[in-house]
Amino acid sequence: MSKIQEEIKNRILVLDGAMGTMLQRYKFEEEDFRGERFKDFPHPLKGNNDLLSLTQPEAVKEVHRLYFQAGADIVETNTFSGTTIGMADYHMEDLVYELNFQSAKIAREVADEFTDKPRFVAGSIGPTNRTASMSPDVNDPGFRAVTFDDLKVAYRQQVEALIDGGCDLLLVETIFDTLNAKAALFAIEEVKEERNLDIPVMVSGTITDASGRTLSGQTVEAFLISISHIPLLSVGFNCALGADQLKPYLKELAHNTQLNISAHPNAGLPNAFGQYDQTPEEMQELIREYLQENLINIIGGCCGTTPDHIKLIAQVAKEFKPRTVEVVA
Repeated sequence: MSKIQEEIKNRILVLDGAMGTMLQRYKFEEEDFRGERFKDFPHPLKGNNDLLSLTQPEAVKEVHRLYFQAGADIVETNTFSGTTIGMADYHMEDLVYELNFQSAKIAREVADEFTDKPRFVAGSIGPTNRTASMSPDVNDPGFRAVTFDDLKVAYRQQVEALIDGGCDLLLVETIFDTLNAKAALFAIEEVKEERNLDIPVMVSGTITDASGRTLSGQTVEAFLISISHIPLLSVGFNCALGADQLKPYLKELAHNTQLNISAHPNAGLPNAFGQYDQTPEEMQELIREYLQENLINIIGGCCGTTPDHIKLIAQVAKEFKPRTVEVVA
């Protein structure tokens, strides 16, 4: 049994908040993204946050450190777009292994600075910017921009680099198309088998609107069933919704699974300018409701959340025991 599997039995684990929200505070410009190494790169690089692990590693380290200091037990690597499919937008497919390896190494180094309690590094595996089960062309519903095999190959490279860099667990997150996630999980299982390795895996889907479905049309229960053949540390939801909007779907999840449950909601819904206005105090009270209703084992924040949010979430998490599942004989 891994250390995190032991810890999750004893307490509610706290995940970090948004990496992107924090990196935006640095107001990095094109030359900052490029650094010395990519100063002559022939394509624009501004906005490629994963690249900052190579060109601005101290900033990425500082974000991890602030989240750990706020009370996070788990930080996510700066690799949300770290596949060849995601990096194709920046013509940087050749850098994928290095980006993931260095991002994991950076997070591992910061985690090891903290010795007060076990700290963990989760390899962040995003959904890519393509969907395997829907056509991007309304005039050609049979067309697919990516295949299952394309995704599997891309995810496999990311997974190997994250493991090599020192991750304790893998987080397949922000899932809007379960077929994409299944490709990631297939790649993970392949690597685990080949390496004779049992690295814990978290899965976190995204409910995209008030219909209570993922973008590819699955309900909470359908999403759960379609990934239930994989051994998982936890299943949960993140992004798209704030803590209050997410709560009914977490209740449905809790009712239907004996797995650990995770949640990392946004800081409310975005305003007209795309900003997130929910204060740490407001979010803490909403998270308290999750805990009072015995819904979760892992709690953190997604878009708009900062170390201030995580600090108050960590404080309230200490007051409660982790979700337990009553096994009916």
